[in-house]
Amino acid sequence: MTTLVPVTYKGGVYRHDEIMDLIDDLGGYIVQKHVMAQDVVLQSFVPRDDIELIRRIAKPLAGEVVEAPLVGTEIAVVSPSLEIHHLPHISCDIAEYLRRSGAKTNMVGLARGFGKRIANLNDEERDVINEHDLAVYALGNFEECIRKKFPAIRREIDVPIVVTGAPDREALMRVIDPPVEGYVGGIGRIMHRFKRPEELGKLDELVDEVSRVLDARRDALAKDPLSVFPPRLMAIIEEQIHEVSMLTHPTPVTAQMEGLRVKLPYDSYADDVRSLPVAEGVTVGDIADVTPSRMRNYILIRIKPFSETRILV
Repeated sequence: MTTLVPVTYKGGVYRHDEIMDLIDDLGGYIVQKHVMAQDVVLQSFVPRDDIELIRRIAKPLAGEVVEAPLVGTEIAVVSPSLEIHHLPHISCDIAEYLRRSGAKTNMVGLARGFGKRIANLNDEERDVINEHDLAVYALGNFEECIRKKFPAIRREIDVPIVVTGAPDREALMRVIDPPVEGYVGGIGRIMHRFKRPEELGKLDELVDEVSRVLDARRDALAKDPLSVFPPRLMAIIEEQIHEVSMLTHPTPVTAQMEGLRVKLPYDSYADDVRSLPVAEGVTVGDIADVTPSRMRNYILIRIKPFSETRILV
């Protein structure tokens, strides 16, 4: 089986359609396309053995191809609140930096995340966070506050968690109980956006930690592969449900590690999605659970593993 790896192509608008056709011809998938003035960014999955071929063809077009391990993931950036007294600047920087590395990020500002004694997580926030591949908790400056508050705002969160805070990594590992999958220290609450080299270095460290956690999750999924590769199912949905092309969202269909988020109303389109053919005699409903999302009544698709369906598309 060909191994598909996530990459990002950055280049000019001129002749970028040749790169898109090449990726398609090689059996790859384009997850997202950004056009900004005269520049274009393609987030894609391509065969590992063909990366150098794409680089050679992109070079005359002044294009650049880089591996981007966060492509095809959706990450929740969780802040105790987005009010000014919690200095949400860093949460915005984290979300933007992860986005530049290929992830689709959503900001989650908790309704009752403030206060050591009263901090809490409501059911809707819990469900929304659990619909993502990973959650980054942007915490504050004081060890005692983190120690008392964090257990309440991570209650019943099932996805991997990476915690950031002003204390160093060792201190975060000491005060957070039960432990989480990743820690990045030295990112606390500040009153400005990250600009200095040492600050941007911390964001690079965060990207590396998130990539490490997600790679571990990919390794676990590889032991029991999904019935269909999420970007492949994404291409099928975009081709057969024409209303998707009319949506104004930047990502009308968002790829995740174990499924998709389709930004169409669940009540109107869920049955259409379930009945879509993905192979001869196989529909989406046969290989995936199609459920309502807690985010704006979108459609959430969770692809079943091969061991459950005995189907591999």
